[in-house]
Amino acid sequence: MSNAVNKTAHAFSKENLQNLLNQRFFYAPAFDIYGGCAGLYDYGPPGSALQANIIAEWRKHFIVEEGMYELDTTIMTPAPVFETSGHVARFADWMVKDTKTGDVLRADHLVKNVLQARLDSNDDARAPAPADKKAAKKKNAPVKLEDDVVAAYESILAQLDNYSGPELGELCKTHKIANPETGNDVSDPVEFNLMFGASIGPTGHIPGYLRPETAQGHFLNFQRLYEFNNRRIPFASAAIGRSFRNEISPRAGLLRVREFTMAEIEHFVDPLNKDHTRFDEVRDTVLSLLPRDVQTQGSTQIVKMPIGEAVDKGIVANQTLGYFLARISIFLLKIGINPDRLRFRQHMGNEMAHYATDCWDAEIQNSFGWTECVGCADRAAYDLSVHAKKTGANLSATEQLKEPIFTDEWVAEINKKTFGKHFGRDTGAVQQALLELPQAELMAAQAGLEHGPVKIPGPGFKTFEITKDLVTISMRTKKESVRTYTPNVIEPSFGLGRILYCLLEHSYWAREGEDAKRGVLSFNALVAPTKVLIVPLSSNAELAPLVTDVSAKLRRAGIHARVDDSSASIGRRYARNDELGTPYGVTIDFASVHKGTMTLRERDTMKQRIGPIDEVIAVVTELIEGSLDWDTACERLPEYSGQQDV
Repeated sequence: MSNAVNKTAHAFSKENLQNLLNQRFFYAPAFDIYGGCAGLYDYGPPGSALQANIIAEWRKHFIVEEGMYELDTTIMTPAPVFETSGHVARFADWMVKDTKTGDVLRADHLVKNVLQARLDSNDDARAPAPADKKAAKKKNAPVKLEDDVVAAYESILAQLDNYSGPELGELCKTHKIANPETGNDVSDPVEFNLMFGASIGPTGHIPGYLRPETAQGHFLNFQRLYEFNNRRIPFASAAIGRSFRNEISPRAGLLRVREFTMAEIEHFVDPLNKDHTRFDEVRDTVLSLLPRDVQTQGSTQIVKMPIGEAVDKGIVANQTLGYFLARISIFLLKIGINPDRLRFRQHMGNEMAHYATDCWDAEIQNSFGWTECVGCADRAAYDLSVHAKKTGANLSATEQLKEPIFTDEWVAEINKKTFGKHFGRDTGAVQQALLELPQAELMAAQAGLEHGPVKIPGPGFKTFEITKDLVTISMRTKKESVRTYTPNVIEPSFGLGRILYCLLEHSYWAREGEDAKRGVLSFNALVAPTKVLIVPLSSNAELAPLVTDVSAKLRRAGIHARVDDSSASIGRRYARNDELGTPYGVTIDFASVHKGTMTLRERDTMKQRIGPIDEVIAVVTELIEGSLDWDTACERLPEYSGQQDV
């Protein structure tokens, strides 16, 4: 499609975009006739179609092209699963309360919004003074900040995700951050778990949760997936489905909601080999990176670098992680995200999970700022390890070694005659504790036993005392022909609602010289809800058979077309569909009936071409498939002068 049209004639207006989205029912607050419920939205016909097209391309780009296994796992999850995964203890955000009204705010968002507002006000204060001196003295006039204060604010914002809850509280006190809506002070931050609790069964005795992500279903089914892949590593599984998070203060439309659609990938890999066989295909892909060391210096300066160089220099931990960062970028640009408003930000120390090797967020800039839309983490072996330890299930992989490996290791051997009598009901727990004792501690225990009893850690806070007559610890040579290991996991996780909203902003503009409220959504044909608008010039019955025929031919070509035979003018009908993002339109008039021709209109330029009906349908089909661009289409179809002789 041609980019010759000027899409910057009017400054971006979030208000105008929101009005368009509401009027055209892309999405709307759920339950609004009952007063609504924050953080819950219903998608209308164009929004549902847009999301479905994004998902279809995601499925093709990742599941089909990468040969992944798709799963559909349950939303309702028994509590022990999330207790084991750590979600019950750690899946939380920090919140503060207005000390007078009790209103709840998310602490990091409060700090971000207040400091950013002060910086924006400072920019206004540096602008030329208004001619009206009285206006300049008003209470809400911009306030000029000292340079050292500006630097401090910018440094805080650059590393905001690295602050702990108590540190966020200190920032509120140090910088006098209050509730911007009331001016009241806020409380110290406290943790709030984001999961929705639920009860399973008629008695309600089985506690559960609505899942906050789809990932656990992959890990619990690992052994089945491993068998399905003929017991080979690496492989990847993928899932698209609903997730739920009880957000503290959802106030940013689709960017922060309580029910949403996720698309997640779990790529299982050998921890000793995280190279990717297709990495060379993306090695030269240039990404906009924001490494952690840049952020900790208080900067947000982007580093543009080929992903191959980033992996070679150790900025990105390994090839598989780097491969997915590149593939994520290719996908986002393919569906229409502006490359100048996409960056990959590396997690800093305090925000990265303790078990993760490396983690990057694909952040997309929009009117609310930079928003995390995709997370891509090397989760190491954490997930499979904790579930295996809790349940005793085998969640490991094996590799037949070409040559046996001989290793010396310390082994604890119990004296069966005395061990059980001595420990009684604790016998099993002590045996398990000995099996889990690291090599260094076994060696230390062996040396200690020469001088007397030795204490070893047991479950919980228990300790057990062993002696030489109960346990013998010695060095043994072990022969291994089969290597057993717990696979590591590389996890790309997509928030589809956030991507959809950012795409809406990046696609929206208003035509030069026209009312700025008359917007256009420049979706590419790949994701546009409707691909072609069919416009009969008249309601005359003579046109009806041709309209039906053109509609049927487009449907048979797999193209979603829509007929607008309303009484509105042709210009008004096209304008309505420009707002819906429909990339192409065809007009059927009396010349179409008598001469077999049809005009083709391109949304962004509003240029029209003309040709035989079947040729126009063929051109449209190629445009939709992406095998033809608009400039080339113009070479195949002559320009329409605006009038046909019947």
